Amino acid sequence: MNNTIDPLTPAEFAQAFAEIHPALGPQASVVEANRCLFCFDAPCTAACPTHIDVPRFIKKISTGNLRGSALTILDSNILGLSCARVCPVEVLCEGACVMHRYNRQPIEIARLQRHAMDHFYDHGAVLPTPRVVAGAGRVACIGGGPASLACAAELRRHGVAVTVFERRPQPGGLNTYGIAEYKLRPPDSLREVALVRSLGVEFRLQTEAGSMVPLEAIEEEFTGIFVGVGLGPTHALQIPGADLPGVADALRFIAEYKTGTPAVGRRVVIIGAGNTAIDAATAAARLGAEEVSILYRRGEREMPAFHYEYELAKQDGIRFQWLVLPVAIHGQDAVESMECLRMELGTPDHTGRRRPQPIPGSNFRLSCDMVITSIGQSRLVGLLNRCRGVELQDGCVVVDPQTGQTANPRYFAGGDCVNGGREVVDAVAEGARAARGMVRWLESLPR
Repeated sequence: MNNTIDPLTPAEFAQAFAEIHPALGPQASVVEANRCLFCFDAPCTAACPTHIDVPRFIKKISTGNLRGSALTILDSNILGLSCARVCPVEVLCEGACVMHRYNRQPIEIARLQRHAMDHFYDHGAVLPTPRVVAGAGRVACIGGGPASLACAAELRRHGVAVTVFERRPQPGGLNTYGIAEYKLRPPDSLREVALVRSLGVEFRLQTEAGSMVPLEAIEEEFTGIFVGVGLGPTHALQIPGADLPGVADALRFIAEYKTGTPAVGRRVVIIGAGNTAIDAATAAARLGAEEVSILYRRGEREMPAFHYEYELAKQDGIRFQWLVLPVAIHGQDAVESMECLRMELGTPDHTGRRRPQPIPGSNFRLSCDMVITSIGQSRLVGLLNRCRGVELQDGCVVVDPQTGQTANPRYFAGGDCVNGGREVVDAVAEGARAARGMVRWLESLPR
């Protein structure tokens, strides 16, 4: 029996991964913009990690000035296009909207932001190219994800020459390779990369810093270095059978279907209940898997995924099995089933969540032919430890929270390698903050 689903045709793929938040039309955008109260001390702006002036950009939409609206967004967030699509606005700007006080629907800030940004990219996507200021220094950004892109763009606005080192064929990090297709498509991520490149940023692709190019060589070539490498691979599943064909990690699975090489089983089990786990589960369902289940060793209340992600998964027919721990994967030449153990919640752990404990003798088998693991990402401590003088704590880079500067004054850092794994908008905010800190540091150097 063939346990692999036939690949979707391009038309089927486009239908299966249609955007979950379609764009607002021009008339609907103006109507929605005019609902805004244009608060003077806007809580939505305060709730945004990049502090976009939300009332200002919405006001410009209401008057038909879409380019001006987009420029307002880009002043604070160079990745305004992707953040409009992937930000958890329910807990950020829209969650802070004053409309909640009047029991009214919050302003659809994300869809308005997308409307302005789509117009900008559909009509040239041109920003003035800053000149390189003599003596301003040269900076290397290690990693081509959101933090480095934001850092590079902010540095160029201050006249600093910037080179981004990216180990993959395309920049963009998780925006390009790791976010579900129905939220953000690679071409949209690459449009933002092109905008950053248009500011005069150099990209050295398929060039891994620390291995292909030693850090010592980078230190010799550049005045300052920004580390924005994100996190490493998904943690390996340490149980018997984890090396069988049919076991994959969630990020690789997502990258493969986004780059055109999808493979999905008929009965898929995802281990973990974070946002990435749900991205993988919904993707498996949309690729044609007949049964998709998420296993989590804690309960629904302890699930780390956002509530709206959970609701989306349920709409896609994903089954959730709570208080279940995988203990072995069985199969002759590939995955055939998973052995699990029932759990119960005991005392809280260091995160405040109740610690799961196994129930003796509760073992059971779950039939499956594909297992996708999403149990957290490792830290890139191998590379980070080679950054001389940079301090780590729990595998994350320690920085000055105001400037992004590390214990080695030449090194700055931001994004997941600092915060341990948060949202795209947080990486953008930290990258831009580090750039401003680096500009002040560069200006303090003797010339």
